[in-house]
Amino acid sequence: MEQEDARRRIARTDVLMADPRLAEAAGRLGRGLVKAAVVAAQGRARAGEIPPGAVADAAVGALPDTASGLRPVVNATGVLLHTNLGRAPLSAAAREAVRVASGATDVELDLESGARARRGRSVLAALLERVPDAEAAHVVNNGAAALVLAATALAAGWEIVVSRGELVEIGDGFRIPELLAATGARLREVGTTNRTTPGDYAAAIGPQTAFVLKVHPSNFVMTGFTRQAGVDELAGAGLGVPVVVDIGSGLLAPEPLLPDEPDAATSLAAGADLVTASGDKLLGGPQCGIVLGREELVRSLARHPLARALRVDKMTLAALEATVRGPRTPTGDALHADVAVLRERAELLAARLREDGVDARAVASDAAVGGGGAPGVVLPSAAVSLPEPYAARLRLGAPAVMGRIEDGRCLLDLRAVPDGQDAVIAGAVRAAGGR
Repeated sequence: MEQEDARRRIARTDVLMADPRLAEAAGRLGRGLVKAAVVAAQGRARAGEIPPGAVADAAVGALPDTASGLRPVVNATGVLLHTNLGRAPLSAAAREAVRVASGATDVELDLESGARARRGRSVLAALLERVPDAEAAHVVNNGAAALVLAATALAAGWEIVVSRGELVEIGDGFRIPELLAATGARLREVGTTNRTTPGDYAAAIGPQTAFVLKVHPSNFVMTGFTRQAGVDELAGAGLGVPVVVDIGSGLLAPEPLLPDEPDAATSLAAGADLVTASGDKLLGGPQCGIVLGREELVRSLARHPLARALRVDKMTLAALEATVRGPRTPTGDALHADVAVLRERAELLAARLREDGVDARAVASDAAVGGGGAPGVVLPSAAVSLPEPYAARLRLGAPAVMGRIEDGRCLLDLRAVPDGQDAVIAGAVRAAGGR
């Protein structure tokens, strides 16, 4: 009887929805999402988990910050470009550009004349400023799309000559040969898995050859008795067909810390006719695919019907331009982080947590680039080591903090964590310790 009386005291849904806090949230997040939180809180009250008078408070407490299901995560994994965490975090300049572009904008309008203008013209200009050897540029929705568009526009029904050692799988089961075959092009494989020479390419060129493709095997390293033809060798071999280079990770210029990672400027200077790359990896921008190279080839891609299906939205264009023109990105900051500073941060954070009774230690750590870039490159780092149960607790917290398990401990690597988030991590660890 007492339980039934308690259930009767649970306010009706319409009464709860009239609570000023929930009414405001409905206008900000949508009525459906807020109503679901109310119904869930009513269910908790019926089950005796909370008092009937606490339903509104529980519903308010369960509301998300935004209407999106995506939750912010502090990346303490030690992987700078973590694919499952969205790869490159945007810079403050890029985030501000996205905010401005989220409203009405002149994405395809010349305000001076009032006439239609070329879409993305300012970001294309920014890319050409950064890579002067490129005659033209084009942007699509991801790196694989850039390669697909090149193969479709230039080689559908024709042959693409490619080394067997570069027919790679790029993640989530997607394989370069299958991707290219889907465009209607035929692959002419040359060389062997470990050795391909310029002569192998030259011998395969025929009347059906559309272009030669060179793919950077960005997610693995082949060592030992190996040989791959360089871009300069292919360009200088007099093949008579374009040389298309997929550099993968998106560097526009050489990065001294990653000397083996190809970049667009060097590839074009070496004689590549077309370069494709990703924007959300080492470039540090939004997910997109970038095409740079000879004007007539880029124009062929941009005017192909498929280009419309692969084009990016105004917010991606804005974020990419701000990334290219703006200050160093969070990815660049993480890549160039001072190890001594990382150690100092880890020691200070661990000491603060120990004061709260947490078993925390500052330890040396090895970080990685990730995102299919710079395989085998180890970036010395520092981490806070916690008991293993913290990993799941932190992952489920608000905000979520993602570390990694190593030798039975939860490591929170600081290389990809901006120093301003150390206090956030400390608060999350304290909260997790109280569960």
